[in-house]
Amino acid sequence: MAMSDPIADMLARIRNALRANHASVEAPASRTKEDICRVLKQEGYIGDYEVIEDNKQNILKITLKYTPSGQPVLKGLQRVSKPSLRVRVKSSEIKPVCNGLGIAIMSTSSGVMTGKQARQSRVGGEVLCEAW
Repeated sequence: MAMSDPIADMLARIRNALRANHASVEAPASRTKEDICRVLKQEGYIGDYEVIEDNKQNILKITLKYTPSGQPVLKGLQRVSKPSLRVRVKSSEIKPVCNGLGIAIMSTSSGVMTGKQARQSRVGGEVLCEAW
């Protein structure tokens, strides 16, 4: 069965790995998924990510981040826009996530960025997912 939503698959893999306290998790790589990881890393939700070349689809290795007490830094990760229901917003409609404690990751005409950056740049786009 072909995967209908590779982004949701990656988010589920990250959630499962965090629940199991894994140090890292791997998912099939794609440009958009790399961009999501870049934003998560910039915002301090994950430790790092790297693309491992293989002959088919490259693999995205995501290093997870925990607090000194061993709690995952990433409390929640939720897909907003689905292939069956795309969620697009104007820059003025971008809402804060968890009262501003979380981030919305958006795909805009200027690339993948946080909802806050999109609001500042006055660009709307598709809300890919939310992290907090």
